[in-house]
Amino acid sequence: MKLNELKDNDGARKGRMRVGRGIGSGKGKTAGRGQKGAKARSGVAINGFEGGQMPLHMRLPKRGFNNIFRKDYAEVNLGMIQKAIDAGKLDAKATIDQAALRAAGLSRGGKHGVRLLAKGELTAKASFAVAGASKGALEAVDKAGGKVEILAKAAPATAE
Repeated sequence: MKLNELKDNDGARKGRMRVGRGIGSGKGKTAGRGQKGAKARSGVAINGFEGGQMPLHMRLPKRGFNNIFRKDYAEVNLGMIQKAIDAGKLDAKATIDQAALRAAGLSRGGKHGVRLLAKGELTAKASFAVAGASKGALEAVDKAGGKVEILAKAAPATAE
């Protein structure tokens, strides 16, 4: 077999139908578009158009809003941290921060840092440097003998 002899199997590629080429072709006159109307004309693709009646998506009420000041925290539960420490993915003696949690595969995203949540049980004595923590998580870390350092939030610049 030579490169210049390569070709598709018969019927592998279907040819384009040439429409509007006489009545004998079977696709003459209206070219398979039926009679008149917007869909018979070219350049028409109006989704949700209901013939001038107010479309359904505009009749339904709008709900809610998106808060542009919302913070994006990666939330990590203490139980998952304990599992990672037991598995050797996290070092309990070193300070556990966002980089360490990401390296251990516990946090994803979190543009504004990591927030500790109290689900699960923490038995290892560990120190944390995180953007936030729930009240229960702070108590659980203290009970285990560790400490939590809440990183200072960047103060918004004031225009004076």
